[in-house]
Amino acid sequence: MSAVRVHNLAVSLDGFATGDDQRLEAPFGHAGTRLMEWFFPTATFQGMTGDRERQAVDPATEADDSFARRTLDGIGVEIMGANKFGPPGWHDDPEWRGWWGENPPFHTPVIVLTHRPHAPIELEGGTTFHFMSASPAEALEAARSLAGDLDVRLGGGATTVREFLAAGLVDMLHVAQVPILLGRGERLWDGLEGLESGYRVASETTPSGVTHVVFDRR
Repeated sequence: MSAVRVHNLAVSLDGFATGDDQRLEAPFGHAGTRLMEWFFPTATFQGMTGDRERQAVDPATEADDSFARRTLDGIGVEIMGANKFGPPGWHDDPEWRGWWGENPPFHTPVIVLTHRPHAPIELEGGTTFHFMSASPAEALEAARSLAGDLDVRLGGGATTVREFLAAGLVDMLHVAQVPILLGRGERLWDGLEGLESGYRVASETTPSGVTHVVFDRR
């Protein structure tokens, strides 16, 4: 059976995976880009965006990229929450097709969890967004039917990941703990006391100051 994997979920020291006041101009709210500054210089991010001008980066970024690039291996479908697909109010904009333009970096089917019906959106590169209102278990069943023998990536945001963790559906969780304090926003760990008991946990701190924590189901 395909595994459910979470990769590159950046979290502040006080547990927030995005800031407050998410909007079109600020996808991570008041956090700005601070949660993802470790990711932008990596070869993985550059390859996803085609940003070749940033290729000549400090070799120390390889330590972060060794975690970042795992998100690309063996994925057949992604599940994401509505707030990862767009800012508040995107449902009411018939022209909204996601943050990523006409050739998103997923290159697989993507299930967007939302309580508002929406027709599928087919874009370039093999990405098709499917919209459904479903429990975590129902969404995972649908995702596995699309993934074939490949794995399911759970893309976020924090609320969606937390719900799948609470339901016991996540096989691997990679959290990048970033040394910043946000104070407010969308929290990851609430209600998950004792989660670590069901996983093997390993961590590594890289030159960027980020601590990569990986939870693998026992």
